Amino acid sequence: MFYQIVHFLLETIGRLGYPGIVVLMALESSFFPFPSEVIIPPAAYLASKGEFSLLGVIACGVLGSLLGAWFNYFLALKLGRPVLERMALRWGRYFFFTPEVLRKVESFFERHGHISTFVGRLLPGIRQYISLPAGLGRMNFLLFSFYTALGSAIWVSVLAALGYLLGSNEALLKRWLHKTSLLLVLFCLLLVVSYLFWHRRRVEKSPEA
Repeated sequence: MFYQIVHFLLETIGRLGYPGIVVLMALESSFFPFPSEVIIPPAAYLASKGEFSLLGVIACGVLGSLLGAWFNYFLALKLGRPVLERMALRWGRYFFFTPEVLRKVESFFERHGHISTFVGRLLPGIRQYISLPAGLGRMNFLLFSFYTALGSAIWVSVLAALGYLLGSNEALLKRWLHKTSLLLVLFCLLLVVSYLFWHRRRVEKSPEA
């Protein structure tokens, strides 16, 4: 199944060019269960054959990720929040989702939205949906965009490098995609632990502590 998808995307991206990469990555970054692991590596492989620029593939991948993230962010901000507010007021006490919980989500993303968004963009299964709580929490849009782009740039660059170097060997590429995902999870765990330690020390040293 993996090989069939890769071959299909090679043909599709080859026909659509750079706009195709942007559209597919925008879909991947929104609600559609469309993994970037089967979009960027085939495009980078085409770059290794001279059909694309590697930097162009990375730039289009990041742009598509950003567009999809913006879609989820504004969807949660404009549509999701009013619905959740009404639900919290009417039925929240039955599901432990009260207006107070919603305010805590806002407070959390106001204080920790940058690390949450950045780390979320690097984690499988989370990167597509981290924009939703950011929108619900009304995270600063410029900061949200910056950390989304930063996390996406790292992830897309890793995928592009693997596709460029290993794209001709699908079995080896699949193994390295798995290894890379595990390494990124470990990196994110280390980053979160370091951030929590730094934040705790900062709170302890603050005048109000």
